[in-house]
Formats: sequence, structure tokens, C-alpha cells
Amino acid sequence: MTQLTPHELNDVLDRYAMVRDTIQGLESERDELGKLIKDALQQGQTAQTPLYRAELRGSRSLEYPADRFREAFGDAATLEVASIDRKKADALVKVGDLDGEVLSNLAITKERSPSLVLVPLT
Repeated sequence: MTQLTPHELNDVLDRYAMVRDTIQGLESERDELGKLIKDALQQGQTAQTPLYRAELRGSRSLEYPADRFREAFGDAATLEVASIDRKKADALVKVGDLDGEVLSNLAITKERSPSLVLVPLT
């Protein structure tokens, strides 16, 4: 592992922050431009440059319906692969279908690998 002097580390942090901010700005602009292009294509317009042609393509994801999975593989296998969607559980608390206190008591916090967070000083 490379050992940096305090000055070098500060320079690396400064560069990291600049790259991160640039990427976030570019991603935001990309998302806005993409939305404009998608809206235009959905209205029947076409878009093309010398290098690219814009198309809308459907995307798919593979899911296994819990009831059918359970019928095929049983309760134990279903429980083994099941996961709880936090956002959906929280939504059920909001509409009163789940007890929020009970849900909170079930929650566990799992440690992840550390994230690099830049704390603004100004």
C-alpha cells in the first residue's frame, strides 16, 4: 500500500472531491437529457447523430412469484431465499397494515464495507 504524506493525502482528497462532483453533475445532466429524449421518442420523434441512433427498448427482469415457488419447492426453500423489501414494509406501516413498533424491534443493522463520505466544511 502506498504511504502518502499528509500534504499528498490532502491533494488526493481534493482531486477525489473534484472528480466526484464532476461525475455527479454529469450524471444529473445525463438523466435530464435522457428524460427529454425518451419523452420525444414516446411521442413518435426520432433522434440520430453520426454515431448514435436513439431507440426505446423494453427491459425485463426475471422474478419468481412466491406462491408458485412455494408450490414447487416447499416452505423451507421459500423461506431460505426470501427477503423483506424494506420500502414495502415501511409502506405497509404507513397504511396501518403492519405495526411499526413490532417492525422496528425486528430490524437488525448489518455492517457494510465503509463508504467514503465527504463532509462539506463550508
